[in-house]
Amino acid sequence: MRQATVYIDSQALQYNLNRVKQLAPTAKIVSMVKANAYGHGVKDCLAALKYSDAFGVACVEEALEIRELGYTQPITLIEGVFSADEMQSVLAHKLECVVHHQAQLDWLLQHKADYIAQGLKVWVKLNSGMNRLGFKIPEIIDVIHMLKAEGFTCVLTMHFANADGDHALNDQQVAQFLHVKDNCSPILASCCNSAAIYRYPELHFDYVRPGIMLYGATPFAAHNVHTLDLKPVMTLSAEVIALNEIDAGEHVGYGSTFTAEQAMQIAIVSIGYGDGYPRTFVQPNFVAIGTKLTPVLGRVSMDMIAIDVTGLDVELGTQVELWGKHRLVDDVATANGTIGYELLCRLSPRPQRKTTAL
Repeated sequence: MRQATVYIDSQALQYNLNRVKQLAPTAKIVSMVKANAYGHGVKDCLAALKYSDAFGVACVEEALEIRELGYTQPITLIEGVFSADEMQSVLAHKLECVVHHQAQLDWLLQHKADYIAQGLKVWVKLNSGMNRLGFKIPEIIDVIHMLKAEGFTCVLTMHFANADGDHALNDQQVAQFLHVKDNCSPILASCCNSAAIYRYPELHFDYVRPGIMLYGATPFAAHNVHTLDLKPVMTLSAEVIALNEIDAGEHVGYGSTFTAEQAMQIAIVSIGYGDGYPRTFVQPNFVAIGTKLTPVLGRVSMDMIAIDVTGLDVELGTQVELWGKHRLVDDVATANGTIGYELLCRLSPRPQRKTTAL
């Protein structure tokens, strides 16, 4: 059997959740499990996240998967419903909605009595400068006052565009959020994603919304998971399926883009872009054999890569870590010119999956 495998470390996931609790001890935690738990497999992750106060998803379909698995925590639809008929599922499965435009408000008001009777909160999205979703000032203040007058419990929410670094928009977004919060008091509030949980402890308020940090990847370009005291949850691994000796001047792979400068031993590993491993790199890329990093040679194929194993103790079946504890997914992403989020989310279903039990 071809051995390209995704390993999910449940204990690392639980560790990272506890890290959020340490950083934001007074806030409730809405664990973001959208996009199949950032590619980790929502079914495999929920047991380790069961002590979350709530879950966050992008759509009703993702919420229903959680309910079908037996989890009863509040679930927030962070983009709200996409059509009026989805309100039936919202009520049937006790889902909480974000509202960010007038049509969603209208759909919500049509089901006011049932929504309120179930004790569901409505999350009202502020567009504070990211310009994706939300009501701008002063409209959002009128919206919140109206909803409160109708009997809804509201949560003011927004999303930082640049929480991972210093940017003038950060102060503008905070100022707008605090302005709305003050003008709509009393109101529950939530504005911190993973990066903001670290950067803005004074803004944790009632709910924090950790995402990438739960999965042991970094929300910051300048800080890796070790400096953040997080543990990688996913290891992508494959086996050596062939060993070759090549001489100086010989080439490797499609396009013959790598030429050996001296005699060397190369290993062929059963992973490729058909599994979701990146095909092109803007910087040299490496894999780990044990704790040793060694370079990838030439182009990534659909099913295979070549790596330099000169001087290493390698045989057929040796495990190679594409990313995980020794070769961080964020470092692979940097070499690929992207971010760890993308690599985790775009894995194909082809590698087999294994989860460590708690």
